[in-house]
Amino acid sequence: MRTGGITTMKFDRIAAILVALAFGLAGCAGRPERPMTTIHPTSDFGVWINRLYLQVTLWDLLILTIVIISFTLAVFVFSTRAGEAAPPSTAASDIRLEIVYTIGPALVILMISIPTVRTVFRSQPAVPPKNAVNIEVVGHQWWWEFNYLDGSKVATANELHIPVARPVRLQLKAYDVIHSFWVPALGGKRDVIPGQVNEIILIANEPGEYYGQCAEFCGESHANMRFRVFVDTPEQFASWEKAQAALPAKLAPTDALAEGAKIFANSPCTTCHAVRGVSKGYLGPDLTHFGSRTTFASGVYPNTPDNIAKWITNPVEMKPGAMMPNFAVSSDQLAALTAYLESLK
Repeated sequence: MRTGGITTMKFDRIAAILVALAFGLAGCAGRPERPMTTIHPTSDFGVWINRLYLQVTLWDLLILTIVIISFTLAVFVFSTRAGEAAPPSTAASDIRLEIVYTIGPALVILMISIPTVRTVFRSQPAVPPKNAVNIEVVGHQWWWEFNYLDGSKVATANELHIPVARPVRLQLKAYDVIHSFWVPALGGKRDVIPGQVNEIILIANEPGEYYGQCAEFCGESHANMRFRVFVDTPEQFASWEKAQAALPAKLAPTDALAEGAKIFANSPCTTCHAVRGVSKGYLGPDLTHFGSRTTFASGVYPNTPDNIAKWITNPVEMKPGAMMPNFAVSSDQLAALTAYLESLK
């Protein structure tokens, strides 16, 4: 069957190719409101990594060009045809070729090594900046813990707040398996290894919200081990840090909130989750200011009452491999507990 000179089969192929290109371009562009891209870095660390990537790519293109030209000359210019005598080979010409083959790759490796070593030393200074915000980052299966080590002793989970135009020192740790901390727009990823402390030092230069992701396979919910980084203005960061250091805001003691607080205090939740002034759990995320977070479950779900209720009743369904058990609670208890958790701001 033909349609305007194009067979149906060819039309289907063209349509499939166009659809694939559209999806490919969409993936390259990233989500404009929360981009996960290294092409538009928004920190000094990210800029250094991007420049190194471009330099190495240019050297790769130069090598590719040389290989293509050499191959073309060898096939079409310097090759012998059937019946032709091979050109004479001398020891001197062979030695010259060996020298070129040795020195050429060595120079390329040297030109790649110099910017690489410079970037390593710039991104990992021997003496950390004096005015840096020091944050301990702990990778768990499958969530991120952020502990602020300067004065306020703020503890939060899955949402990292840092100030713009100020050094940030991230001390990366893990207690179970190897993870990898990666925020594409802010800089290169770095492994998070049990028994070892790795560091990332950066200065963010553009306020905004950025997606992060664990980049090392770490188990069943590795793909769901996400987080958000909020780059705040100095005023916003100071306000956020002050609010996080305080106890949760006291709300009107409605029946639902009072009942939810009682249910939480008397439940197994307190074994894993800390709420300052209520419980000292340490196995799961700190919930002291849970209601102020935009997401939960490692940045996977929006922090809404409906999602919280679903999570309490069946966390494994929402996040495979989640270590939080199901809680059999009545609809009234579930509503009260959800209201209490959402009030923790």
